[in-house]
Amino acid sequence: QVQLVESGGGSVQAGGSLRLSCVVSTFDYTRLCMAWFRLAPGKEREGVAVIGRKDITRYADSVKGRFTISQDKAKNTLYLQMNSLEPADTAMYYCAASQRYCLRLERYVYDYWGQGTQVTVSS
Repeated sequence: QVQLVESGGGSVQAGGSLRLSCVVSTFDYTRLCMAWFRLAPGKEREGVAVIGRKDITRYADSVKGRFTISQDKAKNTLYLQMNSLEPADTAMYYCAASQRYCLRLERYVYDYWGQGTQVTVSS
């Protein structure tokens, strides 16, 4: 069983930064491919960033150049550094893990999800 716990959300003004963390409880983190998703009111859950087993990354166009996904395999922890935040980034952010697929932004390929952490960006 894999458990994911996010933290680091909060309220910031536009232009500010936040760093999200996701601690993954699993017997072998290195077998997982990880991602960050977000869900804004009235919208579908959107894939934001993904990272593969060899630390290859991929981003949604809406966050390229502003967000950075990374992982510390020794700590079983996934991160999302968010800079130059915009009101449109306001959403609940979720980390997700897949045992079978890597570098995919589609939500259906992910087997495990965290409970989410709220990010609110004011103008």
